[in-house]
Amino acid sequence: MDSVRVWVGHRKWVAVVGVAASIALTLSSPAEAARRKSHGGGYSPPYASIVVDTKTGKVLDGQNVDAPRIPASITKVMTLYLLFEQLERGKVRLDTPLEVSAYAASQPPTKLGVRAGSTIEVEDAIMAMVTLSANDVSVVVAENLGGSEEAFARQMTRKARELGMNASSFYNPHGLPHSPPNITTARDLSILGRAIQDRFPKYFAYFQTTSFEYGSRTIRGHNRLLGKVDGVDGIKTGYTRLSGFNLLTSVNTPSRSIVAVVLGGKSAALRDRQMASLIEEQLPRAYAGARTAPAISESAAVAEQPASQPVVVADASATPSVKVDATPEPAAPPPPAKKPLDLNSLRPVVASATGASGTTTPSSTGPAIRWQKGPQPLPQNTQAYAAIDNDDGPTDKEKAALLAKIERATPTATASTQAPVKTAALKVEPPKTPEPKQTARPAVTEWVIQLGATDDEDKAKAMLDAARAKSGRLLAKASPFTEKVSQKGATLYRARFSGFDESGEAEKACKVLKKSGFACFAARSS
Repeated sequence: MDSVRVWVGHRKWVAVVGVAASIALTLSSPAEAARRKSHGGGYSPPYASIVVDTKTGKVLDGQNVDAPRIPASITKVMTLYLLFEQLERGKVRLDTPLEVSAYAASQPPTKLGVRAGSTIEVEDAIMAMVTLSANDVSVVVAENLGGSEEAFARQMTRKARELGMNASSFYNPHGLPHSPPNITTARDLSILGRAIQDRFPKYFAYFQTTSFEYGSRTIRGHNRLLGKVDGVDGIKTGYTRLSGFNLLTSVNTPSRSIVAVVLGGKSAALRDRQMASLIEEQLPRAYAGARTAPAISESAAVAEQPASQPVVVADASATPSVKVDATPEPAAPPPPAKKPLDLNSLRPVVASATGASGTTTPSSTGPAIRWQKGPQPLPQNTQAYAAIDNDDGPTDKEKAALLAKIERATPTATASTQAPVKTAALKVEPPKTPEPKQTARPAVTEWVIQLGATDDEDKAKAMLDAARAKSGRLLAKASPFTEKVSQKGATLYRARFSGFDESGEAEKACKVLKKSGFACFAARSS
């Protein structure tokens, strides 16, 4: 029997994926789906969740945060990360046509329905993955950027390692059932959710898309919290029968910022309520001051590998095809080794999923959570394979009794498979690799200095680089960061340094920088 070893830190699990894969294929057939719908039994996919304060990096809440889980279509966030990387490097443009192979066109739904031999522009590919969670388009991106689905999956795993997602391995770009399956954890997905907006703020805005036009069709998205819960600005849903209903969410208010993950919901509606409950309870606990945690960066610890052959990207004109150099990749997926104005807001209050109104219920301590009137229609996919990876998925009456057997047979699944909407007084087991010790309110008041603000994050970063270059040792121990601010309808990026324990140190730094031509002021970060 095939098996895959999944390592997280110094802890080891052995997942029996041969049985899981065969069961997944059986359960995904229309006949089996119909049979299971008519019998008794409960659907209880393995649950995990986490809420992270993006300003401090502190874990605010979580359950089973390091337990191996199947990401399903949240996999596509990593696929988009690599695509955004190529856009940033200028290897492709938003209007670059990507060639559709017969293999890509043959992927099961949910799919856009691109035809073999045709092309799709990069921007349409992004929109299709973000809204429809299109499996066929995911393979188009993988083949055009990586040469093949397998090679691209190795790039995905390599990128995960560079970001510190040490418990994640990818074998396909879309998250459909595979043997071995794509594996991740709630903690790793929270890292990815923070990293993609830190690295690509310009492209992250695509995750706010609720619908887009493709040809004569209007494609509507699966993320029902967008436009319903204040502050939610992305990012991705996911579903397979083995994974349950998954959701990775980013919340940014004028003063607070969190990333939250729910994995293993019993239904899309229950998953959304669980996420809304986490936001309601944890957002007021997030730090309202200036960001102290550095942006998540890619580590250079992964050894360089020989570059693969250039990949040909389709060109609709008669000129030679555009070539994209594939990112260096390992021979095989390595085994897992282990934003903002300083204002107080109103406490979140979540309306029930039924009888939701368009009013906002305020309270005294945090930002209100608003549910809009009326349902948000989603496309109903009636094709034969829709049950495999349709984010709408089955009703919560659909049965998955075999899932419980898989969990009992797998040492990785000792965590509770029953997912309460919220467990009070939950204590999260600390990770094996300790995170930097950070608190929402440092015992010693930390000071930051600000050089200015610009509407372009790259310019803000350049400002920080120039300041460090002209300051000698003065800023050697300070941490540069940019802070996203929404002010009077405009988005700005503040260029700041943190790490000053006393006001005198911060003011001294500003004095030197002012002599070098920089605008500068010092302020407390708490």
